[in-house]
Amino acid sequence: MSTQQYDEIGEAYEGFKALPLEQYAVVPSFLAMVGDVRGKSVLDLASGTGFYSREFKRRGATEVLGIDISGEMVAVSEALETAAPLGISYEVGDASKLRPFEQRFDIALAVQLLNYASDTATTERMCRNIHRSLKPGAEFFLLNQSPDFRFDGPTPEKYGFRSVLTGEEVETGRQVRTTALLDPPVSFVANLPRREVYEKCLQAAGFSEPTWVPLTVSEAGVREFGADHWADFHANPPLEMLRCHA
Repeated sequence: MSTQQYDEIGEAYEGFKALPLEQYAVVPSFLAMVGDVRGKSVLDLASGTGFYSREFKRRGATEVLGIDISGEMVAVSEALETAAPLGISYEVGDASKLRPFEQRFDIALAVQLLNYASDTATTERMCRNIHRSLKPGAEFFLLNQSPDFRFDGPTPEKYGFRSVLTGEEVETGRQVRTTALLDPPVSFVANLPRREVYEKCLQAAGFSEPTWVPLTVSEAGVREFGADHWADFHANPPLEMLRCHA
C-alpha cells in the first residue's frame, strides 16, 4: 500500500516541510530529540525524500544511509544528492525485510514507519531488523501520529494537515487518512497503532526504556503566529515522538 501511494507523491513530499506543523513543531522537535550526531553513523528508515538524512549529514554524521520502500522517493533523494553532494547513500528497501549490514549504526531514525505495518508480527519484525542493525547501546528515534489523538477534538488544519479516520481497522489500530494541505493537497493512508503496540514490539525486539517525547512549538513558531495560534496543537497533539536504546 505505502509503496504505490508514496511513488505517486514523489517530489511533492518535499513541500510538507514548509507547512507550519512541520516547520515549527515537528522538525525542530525531532532534531532536538536526536541531538548531537557528530562522528556518528545514522540509519534513516522510511527516509522519504531524504530530508533528515541531509540534515544530520550537515550536522556532522560520519555516515548516513537512507532507506525507503518507495523507488520514486529514493529517486528524488538521489537527485538532490547529485545536485548538492553530501556523501549520503540511499537505497530502496523494506524495513520488514531489511538486509544485514556489515557495520552496525550508532543511531536509527524511523519517521512514520511502524504505522505502515499491517499487524503486530510485522511491526515486531521491523523492530528486530532495526535492533540487529544497531550497535549495543545505540539509540532509536521514532516519530508517529499520536496514539491519543482525538478525532473529535481540535484539528491540525490551521497548521497544514487534516487527519480523518477511514472507518477501516487493522490488528494494530485504526486506519487514518492524512492530507497535507498543499496546492494541490496530498493524501496518504496509514495505521494508528495503539501505544502498547509500539512499546511491546520494541521491547520484544530487544530495545529498552521506550520513552514518549511530546512535540513542542519552536520560538520561531510562536514569533511567527503568536502563542494563541498553537492552542489547538497543544490541546490535541497530532504527533508524538518515541526514543529507546538498543
